Amino acid sequence: MIIRRIAISLLLTLLPLTAAERWDVQYRYRQLDSTLTINDLAFPSAKRGIACGFITDRKEKDKPVVLVTSDGGEKWAETPVKEAGIAMFFLDESTGWMVTEKGIWKTLEAGRSWTKLTRSPSGMLRVWFLTAEHGYAAGLQKRIFETIDGGDTWAPLEILKEIDTNPLYTTFGEISFVGQSGVISGWNVPPRRGGPDWMEPENAKRRQVPHYTVLLQTIDGGKKWIKSEASVFGQVTRVSLSPQGTGLGLVSFKDAFDIPSEVMRLNLKTSQSVSSFAKKDRAITDVRVFAGSNRGLIAGFEPSGPIYNSPIPGRLKVLTSPDLQTWTEMTVDYKAVAHSAIIAGPDEKNLWIATDTGMILKLIQD
Repeated sequence: MIIRRIAISLLLTLLPLTAAERWDVQYRYRQLDSTLTINDLAFPSAKRGIACGFITDRKEKDKPVVLVTSDGGEKWAETPVKEAGIAMFFLDESTGWMVTEKGIWKTLEAGRSWTKLTRSPSGMLRVWFLTAEHGYAAGLQKRIFETIDGGDTWAPLEILKEIDTNPLYTTFGEISFVGQSGVISGWNVPPRRGGPDWMEPENAKRRQVPHYTVLLQTIDGGKKWIKSEASVFGQVTRVSLSPQGTGLGLVSFKDAFDIPSEVMRLNLKTSQSVSSFAKKDRAITDVRVFAGSNRGLIAGFEPSGPIYNSPIPGRLKVLTSPDLQTWTEMTVDYKAVAHSAIIAGPDEKNLWIATDTGMILKLIQD
């Protein structure tokens, strides 16, 4: 009996242990007389990271800034820029593009210096490049542009002529590709009377109305686009696709809808989607899937009340799934709060999350 117990103990010591994961704050903006808003984060490699946004001083004056790291986030350096970045895309650890209100900028030095593309369109929200020459930009006023010469010239997509909406209220806010297959999502939201719900809580239960949503899909790098339209209550604000033919889509809801967001599980082979995650107390702002893995990751915040778009940040929440169906809460540094969270990293083992409140967290595996 004693020999058997010893054998079992030895066997248990040889079994591989599942690494515990947690999110620790790695960077935090600590100036007392100013605040940092991070709009986007990119980690094209395990060492190179870039964050863009702006610093607001006590006089409410904004200064555009880019943060860069070359050691996996251990140290961050500020790089002054002339315009605040809204979103970024990196083709590799050196070559990237940054969207601002007035145009598109390019870096060949991992964010340490930027050059504005002189003929780039303004009012863009997202950019994605398939190669150094071939890319897309999407944004406000029902506009999507394509470049095939590295951004020297931009041409609007012809399929936009088939979309019968008012350009003033039509936005294309997300681009996502995997290989030659890609999706560009947009929505048409006419203005409504009254201010946002956090300013008018008495209107929190006012009747919600569906909006026009459009998805443009391609399987050949954009040679041909297929349009699909629907009348839905939310907007498809994030899409993440994997080479395995799966993906996650994020539907965000405005005002005081029943839920702040809904994560959809996508099947690229069948073009079908099913609900994967939706809770009243979890406002998801970003989703991520990974090449060669069935894992999914979603991040957001815990709303402070029934008004999801409150000016008060909520505690950062991150959930993981082994199959894009069942979701488990991860341990997150208690200091992390946000109105919005962005997931970045080259693979599922090297991951970071940035908050709009000036924090960057790293995935730690014990």
